[in-house]
Amino acid sequence: MPLQTRVTPFGEIVARPWRGTLMGNRGILHDENRNLGSARWRHKNWVCCVTEFRGRHREVMPMAGAPTRYTALFFWDEPSALAAGHRPCGECRNADYRRFKAAWAGAGLQGASASEIDQVLHKARVTRDRRQVTHQAMLDDLPDGVFIRQDGVALLKWQGGLWRWSERGYEASGPVPRGAATVLTPAPTVAAMRAGFEPMAPVGLSD
Repeated sequence: MPLQTRVTPFGEIVARPWRGTLMGNRGILHDENRNLGSARWRHKNWVCCVTEFRGRHREVMPMAGAPTRYTALFFWDEPSALAAGHRPCGECRNADYRRFKAAWAGAGLQGASASEIDQVLHKARVTRDRRQVTHQAMLDDLPDGVFIRQDGVALLKWQGGLWRWSERGYEASGPVPRGAATVLTPAPTVAAMRAGFEPMAPVGLSD
């Protein structure tokens, strides 16, 4: 039975068999039976990490007494991690984090330190009752790597087209139309992407 550790572009943490290409951390969300309770975060520094770093090994859901204890979360790829409200980790992805910080500053966003950036991001990604925060934007003004919601489906904007995300990968959904859209990726992250931050390429595109 898969553990409840996979994160969708809607920010939902689900139990699914697919493997993520990146992992993340929001603190200890599991109990001694490796089940998630009602909490979906314990702190605001939601990071997105590589799955291998300096030969480190740890349990996905460590029990009490473990040297480092947090619930490991997994993402299909970086665009979906960004949509869920995470940012590059400053340790295992330091170069990407520095690029993100530079673009953040270039976009004129408040905050210079990681904690200050996380404070701004947190208000833009989730409400107190755990609902994902969305915003409206014109599709042709959105950079590549941004997710939108359309008819209950998560669509990725990438290289002139829209791609429907699923647990099997992406399916082409046609060219980018004109008009407004409901955006899943937090507004500050979108601003940083407009200012030059480029996420890792999406995984599993297919025509």
